[in-house]
Amino acid sequence: MFATIVNCLAIIIGASLGLLGAKRIKDNFRDVVFNGAGITSLIIGFSMAFKSANVVYLAFALISGGLIGTWMDIDGAILRFGVFLERLTKAGKAGHVSTPAETTGWDFGHGFLNASVLFCVGAMSLVGSFRAGTEGDYTLILTKSVLDGFMAIFFAAALGPGVAFSALPILVYQGTLTLAAGFLKPFVSTSMLSELTGIGGALVVMIGLNLLGLKKIKTADFLPALVLIVLLVLADPLVAQIAVFLGL
Repeated sequence: MFATIVNCLAIIIGASLGLLGAKRIKDNFRDVVFNGAGITSLIIGFSMAFKSANVVYLAFALISGGLIGTWMDIDGAILRFGVFLERLTKAGKAGHVSTPAETTGWDFGHGFLNASVLFCVGAMSLVGSFRAGTEGDYTLILTKSVLDGFMAIFFAAALGPGVAFSALPILVYQGTLTLAAGFLKPFVSTSMLSELTGIGGALVVMIGLNLLGLKKIKTADFLPALVLIVLLVLADPLVAQIAVFLGL
């Protein structure tokens, strides 16, 4: 858990620096921050997505997962949780949560949502947690902490204080993976890591498109794709056997 706590602190410190810097940024430069964060997200997302070795699985998981997530309204639930956190921490005026138009253009809920997805979906989070839990090797998570800290600066400057609160899902997600690493590691193959990275990259691309204002995508609605891709990879040997049996 030590490395995960360091990761959370790096995000909080990075977000704090981003918020301090954002106060000095004039409105006409705010688009530059959004565009920079958006382009960076696209670069990261495409580099991850291209690691997928099975485009059919990626497409099926992404579309099916998006349909399931839309039905469950995952995006709306996370945004409502972000609003709850904003009220809980009195980020707005006393007894009132300020709207983006009333303050700096920041959106607490979307900042929390986008940063949470960005910091959780990478292979470094998964592999690093397994190494920390089974081998006591914190190198990968500590490296991720540095990268997340710098990304938090830019995301917080663009999206506001909700970015800092993405440390909460990181603590739960990576902490749980670290504690359960001994049990889960045998089920995680190189193929599964590649496909999870590919799906994660697609989600990060969605974040980039949102930041650039090119397309409004409810990114969190596609989170079930991560579960579906795991099931598809686990079922792959069975599918191959069925194909051989049918002579396909």
